[in-house]
Amino acid sequence: MALTRKIFRNLLLTSTVALLTTPTYALAADTESETLADAVTGGKMYLKVRARFEGVDQANLVEDASAFTINTKFGYKTGSYNGFSGVLEFEDSRNLANEDYNNTLNGNTAFPVVADPSHTEVNQAYLSYNFEGTKVSAGRQSVNLGNLRFVGTVGWRQNDQNLDAVTVVNKSMKDTKFYYAYVWNVNRIFGNDSPAGDHSSNHHLFNAEYSGLKAGKITAYAYLLDNNDLAGFSSNTFGIRFAGKTKVADKTNFVYELEYANQTDAANNPGDFSVNYFLGTAGVSFSGATLKASYESLGSDNGVASFKTPLATLHKFNGWADKFLATPAGGLEDFYITGAYKFSGGAKGLKAAVIYHKFTSQFGDTDYGTELDAVVSYAINKNYSVAVKYADYDADTHSVDTQKFWFTLAAKF
Repeated sequence: MALTRKIFRNLLLTSTVALLTTPTYALAADTESETLADAVTGGKMYLKVRARFEGVDQANLVEDASAFTINTKFGYKTGSYNGFSGVLEFEDSRNLANEDYNNTLNGNTAFPVVADPSHTEVNQAYLSYNFEGTKVSAGRQSVNLGNLRFVGTVGWRQNDQNLDAVTVVNKSMKDTKFYYAYVWNVNRIFGNDSPAGDHSSNHHLFNAEYSGLKAGKITAYAYLLDNNDLAGFSSNTFGIRFAGKTKVADKTNFVYELEYANQTDAANNPGDFSVNYFLGTAGVSFSGATLKASYESLGSDNGVASFKTPLATLHKFNGWADKFLATPAGGLEDFYITGAYKFSGGAKGLKAAVIYHKFTSQFGDTDYGTELDAVVSYAINKNYSVAVKYADYDADTHSVDTQKFWFTLAAKF
């Protein structure tokens, strides 16, 4: 099919661009500075480059998407002076071939969406102050909390989601971490040129972790969202999570996670609802292999409202074909089985995983569809990595049949 031809035609181009954009300079090491000037000039530069081909075959569209993009991040982290430090990071994303895809801004609606519009922006710019186990940061910053189910940078896409915020992290108590953020703007993945690129907000994010238990980590959280631009995203979510592993034999562990949250309308949201979230996982890991079964439910209030996670790294959850970025009105139940293997010895750095999803509604007992996901990645060394990824969604009553393929080369320094 046309998508297959485009895949192989672009693999060589992806490889060439990633190699040509690789830097050859060394970076300064982190230092504790004696003067402010030393802190400013004696910091550390870093560079990250990611070239990707993404192909999409979607049943309701005649054209297949073929997106060849490259993301570049260039940043500088100052040294520390009397507890103060800073970070400045620029990000650029470019299309490097024919724009045969809908990037959400180019009007190419005959093609499937690949939400990677070209852009250049200040990705991070913040000042931090460290004192007595506490770090306070103010400005634009990357925020990833827990497993990214509620707050993340959406790092899979070629434009990060970052927060304009004041954040406080406290680790003064043993095995305990407290996090708070006040967020006044969300810089979303669609870029500055998109009407959906920024959401003004008055968010308060609370997260507390305790890792002193041998069996695992307990996390409690409260995410109080007040979205000035999209009232439907305003909500209060309170939850608790427990995840860990227990050794049952030599090189064999029982792995598990259990999480519950409740979400209600808040602030300017015109709705009146209460919906629940649940996640349960059980499995075993042994000699590099992991096999586990999971059940995740995003609830519905009788079809009136459904559980939402607008700050999440959504691509990580409910299938890589991204058919459930918004929870359906009837809610979502996702039963999935994961098999993964991490190689050792001469193949160290090579990892593979396969995931099978069965999607149904939480309210109304409707079959949505199934999905098979697979990925193989290889960390060539500390600087270079390569990955091949595939998603195949087989629709029943939700959306349409969709296949996606990715080939990614990345370098970081």
